[in-house]
Amino acid sequence: MKELSQKVSSFKDSIFATISREAVENQAVNLGQGFPDFPGPQWIIDILKSTYHYEENASQQYAPFAGVLALRESVSRQYLNKYSIGYSPEDEITIVNGATEGIFCTCLALLNPLDEVIVLEPFYDSYKSSIELAGAKAIASTINLPDLSIDFDHLEKCVSSKTKMLILNNPHNPTGKVFTLEELSKISILAQKHDLYVLSDEVYEFLTFDERAHLPLAGIKEMKERVITISSVGKTFGMTGMKIGWVCANEKISHAIRLVHQFNTFSVHHPSQVAFAKVIDQSDYYLQQFKETYQQKRDFFFSGLQKAGFSPLKSEGTYFMMCSIPNGLDDVTFCRELIKSKKVASIPPSSFYLNSDQGKKYIRFCFAKKDETLSLALKNLS
Repeated sequence: MKELSQKVSSFKDSIFATISREAVENQAVNLGQGFPDFPGPQWIIDILKSTYHYEENASQQYAPFAGVLALRESVSRQYLNKYSIGYSPEDEITIVNGATEGIFCTCLALLNPLDEVIVLEPFYDSYKSSIELAGAKAIASTINLPDLSIDFDHLEKCVSSKTKMLILNNPHNPTGKVFTLEELSKISILAQKHDLYVLSDEVYEFLTFDERAHLPLAGIKEMKERVITISSVGKTFGMTGMKIGWVCANEKISHAIRLVHQFNTFSVHHPSQVAFAKVIDQSDYYLQQFKETYQQKRDFFFSGLQKAGFSPLKSEGTYFMMCSIPNGLDDVTFCRELIKSKKVASIPPSSFYLNSDQGKKYIRFCFAKKDETLSLALKNLS
């Protein structure tokens, strides 16, 4: 038989699938893959149930490929009310099958073969895959651990005549970093100086701790026209299986992204879009509780790791926590040993790097788990 596509020849099963499989085989507490092990809020489940019941005739067929207008309008109101950023629901917001499809569609819509894209390592693994499927190349600059600093001189040295886009993840998975206004301003200056698009992955936008505020990059002066902002309901409402995300960008960019989306998934689950249009409009009180709940989990897990003899980095946002490992061991070996001997699964982050080897000195835990799950994991680790 003829060979498969060269574009996928270097792809492997994700580290998440590998670790989850080993966790099941060893009956380990899985703090690896990033999703809650408890149900979403009951009030949202009630809206979903009522929507599926009352809208069953109207929403059995394809949704508009750009997304249900009511949901696009809800997303538009959210950006205007919370961030004072205006996006047209008709022309500048596209509903996609989760943030990951939004990343994929953006890369295929904007990149040509041989283009270069700067990523801040460690990075979410779909960035590199989406870039390569578009025929482009990922160039990495490192977020330094443990202080979460960025070498902006090095970042600018990564820019070449081929550089077309930079990908920002804020709040940042896996480090838990929340970018400051000063840092975002420097990224904005760099993007404008070199005429770069910026894909800003902001799926953890409502999960920041210790009074830190999330600042959308599109809200920085003169950046809205070159920023593609991506978010979703999955992380915000603890329902990753819903797979409803959105891409916000100017009309020209949005049109290109919609063309890719149209010939990829075409549209997203119709009744869920109708339901989450209502959910977003009713979410203000929930979002405050959401943040408080996860800060409690972060504080509990951080303290527990310290008591167990580990050296965690206190997450500023997201529901992940990086933790250094003893000298002489690499992250993959250490993770596998934890699964076997302590019955706790974590993620080795070295697969999220292109240049630096600092990922080999850390592991990543997910604390979006029931208190009982976190307590059992800490007991095992102790």
